[in-house]
Amino acid sequence: MEAVVTDSDAKPAPRSDTPVLEARGVFRFRPVEGQDVPIVRDVSFALQPGEFATIMGPSGSGKSTLLHLLAGLDSPSAGDITVAGHDLGRADEEERAAIRRRHIGFIFQFFHLLPDLTVEENVTLPLRILGQNPRKHRGRIDNLLELLGVTKLRDRRPAAMSGGEMQRVSIARALSTQPPLILADEPTGNLSSKAGEEVVQLLGRVREKLGTAVLLVTHNPRDAAAGDRVMFLHDGAMLADNSLEGGPFGVADVHHRLEELGI
Repeated sequence: MEAVVTDSDAKPAPRSDTPVLEARGVFRFRPVEGQDVPIVRDVSFALQPGEFATIMGPSGSGKSTLLHLLAGLDSPSAGDITVAGHDLGRADEEERAAIRRRHIGFIFQFFHLLPDLTVEENVTLPLRILGQNPRKHRGRIDNLLELLGVTKLRDRRPAAMSGGEMQRVSIARALSTQPPLILADEPTGNLSSKAGEEVVQLLGRVREKLGTAVLLVTHNPRDAAAGDRVMFLHDGAMLADNSLEGGPFGVADVHHRLEELGI
């Protein structure tokens, strides 16, 4: 039976020493002209609770494939992935879906808000999917809308909002079930430069206020620079020994490392 999360549970959970996300020797092969070609090659890293990390790589580097593997939307050809201590490799499709619903919040490039629902209805949809009554979480949802700056929009539908506003709403939706992990797939790719910068700043605030770990995948050096750690993906391989540590960074730092790596 699903545990009901009430507003009294809204404070960040104590930090654990267990990584919220861990990949160990992950490969993903795709058949190309009769041969298995590695799209993701021997990727290993761990994301700690409350960490804000970014994965930087050009188009075609395997970022989306890797993110799908980390979320349990696809299975690795080899290697292991754990989310909040749950081994995705040992879980069947139904169990992986349950892990995603309870432990992962998603932020997409194109928002994926339901057009016929209001902001508040979109934000609380994941709670209803879990069989929970949104009214029991009203105080926490109010706080989320305030944190993301969309309180005045709660009765609007997506067609009446800007791209930046819709992305703020999608962040609130991703956080509605209090997941320990947010996966953000090019979250500023469909926004103006100003709106994109505001969204990345909001993700930093979410980590600070709620203690949620954030993994942001991007080809944008500005977005990558916001992380505590920047990992670089090239031709499906993570160049771990060349990651930037101790951020946030200046955009010039990311550009410099990209030049050193020849990406």
